[in-house]
Amino acid sequence: MLPRVTLHDLAREAGVSPATVDRVLNNRDGVRARTRDIVLQTATRLGYLADSDLPALQSPSLKPVKLLFLLPMGTNTFIKSLHLQIEHQAASRPDLSVSVEVVEGFDPQTFAKRLAAAQGHVDGVGIVAQDHPLVREAIRQLAQSETPVVTMVSDIQNVPRLAYIGIDNRQAGRLAGQLMGRLIGGQAPAKLALFAGSLAYRGHEEREMGFRHIIREEFPQLQIVEFRESREDRAIAAAETETLLTAHPDLAGIYNVGGATGAIAQVIKARGKARQIVLIGHEATQGNTQLLLEGTLDAVIDQIPRVEAREALNVLAAAARGQAYAYIPPRLQLILKENLPNE
Repeated sequence: MLPRVTLHDLAREAGVSPATVDRVLNNRDGVRARTRDIVLQTATRLGYLADSDLPALQSPSLKPVKLLFLLPMGTNTFIKSLHLQIEHQAASRPDLSVSVEVVEGFDPQTFAKRLAAAQGHVDGVGIVAQDHPLVREAIRQLAQSETPVVTMVSDIQNVPRLAYIGIDNRQAGRLAGQLMGRLIGGQAPAKLALFAGSLAYRGHEEREMGFRHIIREEFPQLQIVEFRESREDRAIAAAETETLLTAHPDLAGIYNVGGATGAIAQVIKARGKARQIVLIGHEATQGNTQLLLEGTLDAVIDQIPRVEAREALNVLAAAARGQAYAYIPPRLQLILKENLPNE
């Protein structure tokens, strides 16, 4: 006769503490859905529980999965759209309990502290954050506590994040470079400038790299003469554009890899250069749509916040429940005034 499996045997086999096993078997709160499922599966495999015992014990796993999203505060209209999409889609998901917070994105210490505070209180976290050592360490600590993390819009590599939800930003920069070269055309030398919110965001850095590579490789007659950071602030972007156009009155093109495109466009328009400077930006926001229609903005590369919000919710919810999910990455969309989206 085989010896009876004990609670400590079950805990050792499931890789959790005896206290966690006790909470699961007594149907108490304080255990993540994924951990609960592992304990119950192990208990049935070892014969500690019968299959008929499972329904009553599995019911807590049907509680809403608790998710937290941390987004950078500021005037970036795309981030605001993403914020609204997450909340809107979560409102129609009774299986989820979702909160969205804005955090000072240019202060990695503040961001890292908020990530650390989430440990043990949520089932998953989605972030748009700078690639900084403090943020990376906070992600590692969350992963060690079995809290899955997804990065959104701008990736953070070499960390145990569950997934990156966003476009290929280097490809986006290459697309912008290809379009810029074609729109300016000709063989005569011409000057270009680059704007970014901050290169501390990997996504902005990757877009810049992709753009520079294409310009250098395929359009050697075009020279990038300036690179400026706006910190995603409209006032800073406007002031930097004024300085830029004063220093280079013959500027032919501007590629803005981040937000505040509207502020850049307004300065271009005020200077009477809307038809002289090719302006390419990101995201088909309401403001950018109007700029496309009036001709100040020539093109935007869009990444559809609705899709990114949906995929982040699905990936995190599935991970919290220990379920498989086939992530569908968002596609790059090149938007001109002739193919403006309906939404």
